Amino acid sequence: MRVSCSAPRTARLAAGILLLVGAGLGAACKPAPEPAPAPAPVDPAVAAREKLIARGKSLELPTPYVPVPGDPLSHHTSGYAKTVCSAVFITGYDAEFAAEHVGYFTGPYDERAKVGRPVVDKVKKTVSITLPNGVVRTAVYTGSQGCVTYPEGTEKLNYTPKTVRPNLPAANRQDWPMGDRLPTTPLPEGVDEAKVQAAVEAAYSMPEAETTAFVVSYKGRIIGERYGEGITNTTPLESWSMGKSVSATILGTLMQRGVYTLEQPAPIPEWQGADDPRKEIRIQDILRMSSGLRIIGPADPDYDPNGPYPDHLYLYTDAGDSFKYAATRPQQWKPNTVGRYRNTDPVLTNYLSKLGIAKLKLDYLSYPQRALWDKIGVRSMVMETDPSGNFLTQGYEFMSGRDWARLGNLYLDDGVAPNGERILPEYFNDFVSTLAPAWVADERPIYGGLFWINGDGAWPIPKEAYSMNGAGGQQVWMIPSHDLVVVRLGNYRGQRAMRPTLSKALEILMTAVPAH
Repeated sequence: MRVSCSAPRTARLAAGILLLVGAGLGAACKPAPEPAPAPAPVDPAVAAREKLIARGKSLELPTPYVPVPGDPLSHHTSGYAKTVCSAVFITGYDAEFAAEHVGYFTGPYDERAKVGRPVVDKVKKTVSITLPNGVVRTAVYTGSQGCVTYPEGTEKLNYTPKTVRPNLPAANRQDWPMGDRLPTTPLPEGVDEAKVQAAVEAAYSMPEAETTAFVVSYKGRIIGERYGEGITNTTPLESWSMGKSVSATILGTLMQRGVYTLEQPAPIPEWQGADDPRKEIRIQDILRMSSGLRIIGPADPDYDPNGPYPDHLYLYTDAGDSFKYAATRPQQWKPNTVGRYRNTDPVLTNYLSKLGIAKLKLDYLSYPQRALWDKIGVRSMVMETDPSGNFLTQGYEFMSGRDWARLGNLYLDDGVAPNGERILPEYFNDFVSTLAPAWVADERPIYGGLFWINGDGAWPIPKEAYSMNGAGGQQVWMIPSHDLVVVRLGNYRGQRAMRPTLSKALEILMTAVPAH
C-alpha cells in the first residue's frame, strides 16, 4: 500500500495502522521455529573413562616415556612361541589346537597369521616360529621352570634351570586338601546338592566358552567339579594374571618370616640414589597397583592399540631381565595417588621376593614350592621365568583347577595351612581383600592387593567377595559370606562366553549353600 504525503493526515494514520497490522498478521502466519535437538545421551562408561583420564593428567609428573625397543612382531612371536611351548609340554595340548585356542594375550591371534606355523621339536623340547624377515623365535621347555623364549638371535638362557619337585606323598595316598582322596560322607548340612550340580552345568552351558575346569569348595570341602575333554584334576592349565595373586602370596610368606612389612619403603636397589623420588614408594603401594610408575598397558584408560608396543607385554616377551626393566621406569604419578593395572608392580613384587629369599640365604627357584605349595598340597604349579631366571608370575604360570582351589582356601583360612601352620601374616588376608585407596580415588572400587574385589557389584555375589583373575576368563572367587571358593578355568578363545556362564553359576551357588 502506498499513501501520498499530500493525503489528509487522518488518511495517512489509517494507512499506517493497516500496514502495521498486516505486518503483524504476516509474522503470526510464519511457522514456529523448530525446537533445538535434545543433547545426545552420554554413555556412562565413556564419561567415566574420560573422567579417569582427566584425573590422571591433572596429577601427572613431568617425566618422559621411553618406548619399548625392538620389533613388535618379533615380540608378539616371542609370546606366541612361549604360549604354544607351554601348551604342548606343560598342559599336553596338540600344537595345532594350541595355535587356535590358547594364549592370545602375549601372542595375539591376529598377529599369528603374519608369521609361520609353530614347529615343535619333541627331542629338543622347543617350539620355533619364523617371521617374514627370516628371524626365528624359539621357546624351550626347561622342566620345572616351564617354557622360556630365547632372546632374539641366541639359543641360550642367562641362568641354569633347576628341577624342583614337590616334597609330598603321592596325591592318591592323602586325603583332601593335602591329597586328592575326597570324602565319601554326605555333604555338609544345608548344601543343596541339586543346586550345586546345576551351577556346575551352568559353567559348561555354552560350549564356545571352552571351560576346562570348574571346582567348587564349601568350608574347604569340594562339593562340585567338572573338567573339559582330555583335562583331569591334575592338569596344569593357562592361568595368566591369576599369578599376580601368587606373587602377592609369595611376598606374604616373606612378611610372615619377618623380611618385609607393608608400610616400609620398597628396598629396590635401583631406587636408592640420594635424589631418587621412587624411594618413597612403599611395598603396599606396589601390591595395590599404585606405585605410579610410567609404562603403557592395555588396561590404561587412554591406551591406543595403534600406538607403541606396550611395556606391559614386553615384561613378558622380551625384556630379558624383567626386574631390571621394571625397576628403571620413571614415575608418572606420586605413589598411592592413581591406580593403574600395569605389570611393573607385580614384576617388582617378584623382584622383592627374590631379594628377600636371598636375604634368608634360601634357593630362589625352589622357595615357592617349599615355603608355599608343599604346605597346602599343591603339586601341579609351574612358575615360568624370563631368560634371566626371574619368575614371571604376573601371568606366566600353570596350575590345575584343584590346586587353585587349595590356594583360594588358604585365604579363606586366613593364611593358615591345613596342618595349622600360619604361612601368611594375620593382617595379610584383610589387606589383599580391602579396596586400594588410589583405586577408590579413581572411583573404581574393584582392586585390592594384587587381588580383585567385587566392590562395584558387577558379579551376582556379595561385594566383599574377592578374586584372582586372569586373561582368557580365568577366575578364582573367595566368597567368605558363604565359605565358598569357586574356580573357573578355560581356553583363551572362549573368554567372551565366559561371563554369562560363570555369572549364572555364581548366582545359583548363592542359594546352594547357607550364608552366615
